[in-house]
Amino acid sequence: MRIIVIGANGTIGSSIVGALEKDHQIIKVGVKSGVIQANISDPVSIEEMYKKIDSFDALICAAGDGYFGPLSGMTDANFRVSVEGKFMSQVNLVLIGQKYISPKGSFTLTSGSLANDPVPFAASVSAVNAAIDGFVRGAAIELENGVRINSVAPGVIEASPQYFPYFPGHIPATMHQVAQAYVRSALGAQTGQTYSVGC
Repeated sequence: MRIIVIGANGTIGSSIVGALEKDHQIIKVGVKSGVIQANISDPVSIEEMYKKIDSFDALICAAGDGYFGPLSGMTDANFRVSVEGKFMSQVNLVLIGQKYISPKGSFTLTSGSLANDPVPFAASVSAVNAAIDGFVRGAAIELENGVRINSVAPGVIEASPQYFPYFPGHIPATMHQVAQAYVRSALGAQTGQTYSVGC
């Protein structure tokens, strides 16, 4: 399979690549790294990326910016960092990508445990994560040609100890567990699902 991995050099993205590259052709995409560079916050850049790649069998997005900060000082511009950086960027990967993906292909987006298990200073990310999961359920019943779509919702992960203080009592997920959730989505048969990991 030809699998696009957005954010391939990131903490989660590199684990996904490691889990898939032995048996599949991985097309690594990043803002400044990877085989192809693309800014997924820009629909024009997304379209250019797909034109360069042409057809593909699966897309996994492990990238997206979110805003963390206290609600008392949050502004419209702060909130839109999450809306544009994590939500609309991934929505546009699907809206544009449906024209290029092979029949029976799959999209895998990244939401997160904060959709259902919020922590302080993450109201915008909680909202956006829930929106991603909702978009996945809605898109699953309309995508054509047998194309599937799922989301993966990681909680705190062992490779990011800097976030442990914000998630008291949470047991960090291993990178193997996280990567396998993406493998399950990309290579499995289900659609419209959210796979929670370490929540």
